Formats: sequence, structure tokens, C-alpha cells
Amino acid sequence: MSESLPVVKVAVVQAAPVLFDRAATLDKIDRLIEEIKPQQPDLILFPESYIPAYPRGLSFGSVVGSRTDTGRKTWQRYWENAVEVPGPVTERLGKAARDAGAYLVMGVTERDAAFSGGTLFCTMLYFGPDGTLLGKHRKLKPTASERIVWGEGDGSTLTAIPTPFGPLGGLICWENYMPLARMAMYAKGTQVYCASTVDDRDVWPAAMRHIAFEGRCFVLSACQYIRRGAYPADYPAIQGDNPQTEMIRGGSCIVGPLGDFLVEPHYGEEAILSA
Repeated sequence: MSESLPVVKVAVVQAAPVLFDRAATLDKIDRLIEEIKPQQPDLILFPESYIPAYPRGLSFGSVVGSRTDTGRKTWQRYWENAVEVPGPVTERLGKAARDAGAYLVMGVTERDAAFSGGTLFCTMLYFGPDGTLLGKHRKLKPTASERIVWGEGDGSTLTAIPTPFGPLGGLICWENYMPLARMAMYAKGTQVYCASTVDDRDVWPAAMRHIAFEGRCFVLSACQYIRRGAYPADYPAIQGDNPQTEMIRGGSCIVGPLGDFLVEPHYGEEAILSA
């Protein structure tokens, strides 16, 4: 057994997508990865539902027992920009991972292509440095009103990807508050634990420290940073129309296996965190 452990370079992206625009978001991902490449990262993590957007504050026009025509059109827009796995989007993301020579973990809204064709899932995709799609994980239990947007994963996609620096796995947003889901990841030997999220509350970094200490693993947390002005003008957000309103304020961080921050939570702007 080697007496020294490998040095692993990681990059955590805290940024907004081009909301509800899959093609433009892919272009932004390419630009961000190009910016990260000089660091020669081994692993790059993006936030939850980065493609095409996390629908913060959006109702889709649904109330119990009925839906509105406007809500249906909004849903169709979201569905049309979601990602089929595998498909052309995963091929392009694989190319980005290959060009960077890094593992890439990407949050998407996945459009089911195998069964109903209509169900969406909140999904985490894993790509290898050769561009191969190595796995995907569908969120087990969408939180609160997310359940009118996304279907539930069945647990079969809980996975840890073998890498030269140990098993790579993780959970999405509030799945990280589910003790048995965390235990499943620990049982797979996860050493690098990715937590993609849009939870920007002060309690989130405390949870990341707990997971790192509990699981004796490195934890990478990626949260989006978005202001209201980044959303389409016709987006009926409950937060109003002030373009400066912070919809998601960030809070991405990187934690070591003793629960200490390697990179403190970062708020208030787009950023790339490295360790």
C-alpha cells in the first residue's frame, strides 16, 4: 500500500444557467470549463438542475384539481429544454469532460425517454475524463412542491463511481437530509461526496460539515447563484420583478473529512471554488 495519498484538484461551480435555454446553457458550461481547465482539475461539480434551470418560485399554474393554460405552456417550455439521457446533450457534456481531462458531475432536469416520455426527474450525471457517461442518479424524493415538477427516483440509481482517488458519489439537495440515503452512500465507500443543491440557507453548510465528519469523506457542495434579472421577463416568479432580487444566493463550499472547511461558503456572486 502506498504511504502517500493522491493530491486531487477539484473545482465547484457556483453560477446561473441561461434559464430555460438548454443550448445557451451548454455554451455557458463550455465557457466555464474552459476557464477552469488551466487549473488541471481532476473533478468539476455543477449545481442541481443546472440544465435547463431550477424553477425557483414558479407554480406552473397548478392547484389541487386543475391547471391553467399558462401553466401548461410554462411546463411545455421547461419540458422541451430538459435533457434526455443518453442523448445529444450527454454527448456534448462528455466532450467537455474529455477536453478538460476531468470527471464531471452535472445536475440536469432529465426528460424520461424510456417509458412515459412526459415525466421529468432531478438527476445528477457522472462523466469520466474520457467523456464516458458513467452513471446517473435520480433524486429519490422531490421536496414539497417540487413534486409537481419532478417524478420520484426508485433508489436503483444510488451509485458510487470508481475513480483513482476513491469512490465518487453523492446526493441531491434535501436528499442529504435523509439519514438512510446518506448511509447508502457511506456503505458504498464514498470518499468524494458531491452535494448539488439550491439550498442557500445558513443551515446548509452545517449539514455539509456533518456529512463530511459522519461519513469521513470529502464533501463538495455546489449551489447556484441567480438574480431575478437572469430569468425570462415573462417568468411569473412569486419573488416579483425586481431584477436585483437574489433568487438563489449561493453558499457553495468544500469540506474535509474531519468536518473542517477547505473552502468557506461563498455568497453573493458567481464563483468557481477550488481546492
